[in-house]
Amino acid sequence: MFYTSTRSFIDNMTATKAILQGISEEGGLFVPTRLPQIDFSLEELLNWDYKELAYRVIRLFFDDMKEEDLKYCIENAYDSKFDTDKIAPLACAKSANFLELFHGPTIAFKDMALSILPYFMLTSKKYNKEEKDIVILTATSGDTGKAALEGFANVAGTKIIVFFPQDGVSDVQKRQMLTQEGDNTLVVGVKGNFDDCQTGVKEIFGDNDFATELNKKNYAFSSANSINIGRLVPQVAYYFSAYAQLVKAGKLECGKPMNVTVPTGNFGNILAAYYAKNMGLPINKFLCASNTNKVLFDFLQTGTYDRNREFFLTASPSMDILISSNLERLLYHISGENTELIKEMMADLKEKGLYTITDGMKEKLSDFYGGYADDEITKATIKKVYDEEGYLMDTHTAVAYATYDKYVKETGDQTPNVIVSTASPYKFTGSVMTAIDAQYEGKDDFTLLEEMHHLIKGDMPKAMDQIATRPIKHDTICEVSEMKHIVSQFLV
Repeated sequence: MFYTSTRSFIDNMTATKAILQGISEEGGLFVPTRLPQIDFSLEELLNWDYKELAYRVIRLFFDDMKEEDLKYCIENAYDSKFDTDKIAPLACAKSANFLELFHGPTIAFKDMALSILPYFMLTSKKYNKEEKDIVILTATSGDTGKAALEGFANVAGTKIIVFFPQDGVSDVQKRQMLTQEGDNTLVVGVKGNFDDCQTGVKEIFGDNDFATELNKKNYAFSSANSINIGRLVPQVAYYFSAYAQLVKAGKLECGKPMNVTVPTGNFGNILAAYYAKNMGLPINKFLCASNTNKVLFDFLQTGTYDRNREFFLTASPSMDILISSNLERLLYHISGENTELIKEMMADLKEKGLYTITDGMKEKLSDFYGGYADDEITKATIKKVYDEEGYLMDTHTAVAYATYDKYVKETGDQTPNVIVSTASPYKFTGSVMTAIDAQYEGKDDFTLLEEMHHLIKGDMPKAMDQIATRPIKHDTICEVSEMKHIVSQFLV
C-alpha cells in the first residue's frame, strides 16, 4: 500500500514515511493510492475484541509495518489508560445508539487515534532510519491538543507544540492543556480562532527556509492533527467495532447496512466512516452534523464551500471551524483523483475563501446528509434526552442527536443508526448543566464538575480529578503573526 498527495502525484511513498512527514511538501494531504478491501467477513467481526479488530483493519493500510511492530503499537495504545475493556463501547439508549469514544485519558474521541500515533511515529522513525528529533506541531479547537500532549509527553526523540484559540475553548479544555507536564511540551494560546491557528501551522509547515533552518538543528516537523494519515486510519477501526456491537445488541442483522451520525468540524471523523464503507462495511448514509458554523452543511446543500462568513463561538467549540481540512481528501476521491483540480480549489479557498465542486463530484455526495443545530437546539436536546431517557450527552453529541432526529422526521428512514459521541459531558460541564437546569447558571465549570458527578453514576473520570487545583505549566499567549517565532524560541 502506497501513498500519494491530494495535490500532486507522488510515487511509492510508504505508510511509515507518510506518517513521519505528516503533510506533503506542496501542502497536500497524504491519501492511499487505493482504498483497501477487507479480507475478513462481517461475521468474524463479532468474535474479536477491540485490539484484534483494530489490527485487522489498520494492517490493510499500514502494510509496510511488520506484524509484531503493529501489534506492539496497538497493545500499548489501547490498554489500561482507557476506563473500559471495550475501548469504544456502544451505549443503547431508548431512542438512539451512542458510540462512546470518550473513555480514554482525556475523555474525548481524539484519544482513539492519539494514543497510538506516538507509537506509529517511533516505529516510522526506526523504519526510515530517521535520526532527527520529531517536532509535533499542531493546532487544536480543544480536544486534539490535550490528547496529543498526553500521547507525546516525555516521549524520547520528540517535542510537541500545541496552538489553541485563547478564547475559543472551554475552561476545562484550556485547563487540561495548560497543566500539561513534560519537558518536551509547549502550549500556546493564540489571539484568534481555530482557523487562524490551523492556517498558521500550515504556513509554518510550508516554509521551506524555516524547515532548512530546523534541519540544521536536527529537527524534522510532523503533525498530530487529523491531516496526518497516522491519525485518520485508526479512526476507521471504530466504525467496524460499532457495527459489530450493533449486531450483537440485536439492533441490526449482520450484513444489513447502518447509518452513522457524526458531529463534524475538521471532517476527519466522518471521512474515516467513508473509508470504512469503501472498504466493505455496510453503511447507508453519513449524517454530517454541524453547529452554527455550518460551512459543511451549506457545502452539502449547494456544492460551494464558502468560509467568507461570520465566525461564531458556540457551546460545541471543537466544531467551531470554517476550514475543514480533511474535506480535501474526500474531494480528491470524488474528483477521480484529479490533483490539479484539488490544487486549484485549495488555492481558491486560500485566496478567495471559496470554491465550487463540479456537478459530477456533487452527485458522488448522495450518501451524505447535512444537518445543523444552534446552541438553543443543542441545549434543548441535552435536556430532552436526559429528562426522558436518563442519558447525559455533551454538546457535540447533542448536535449529532438533533441532526439524526431531524433526518428521521424528514425521511422516515428507519435504518439502524449509530451516533458518534465524541466527548464526555464532563468536558463541557457549564453548557451541559445549564441545559439541564437554569439553577446552574453562573457557576464555573469546575464547581459544576461535582454537581454533574451527582447526576452520573460511576466514578468521575481520572482526567477530571483535581483539575481545578493542578498547577499551570504553560502561560504563553501570542498573536497569529508570532507563531513561527514562538516555535523558533522553543527549538533553540
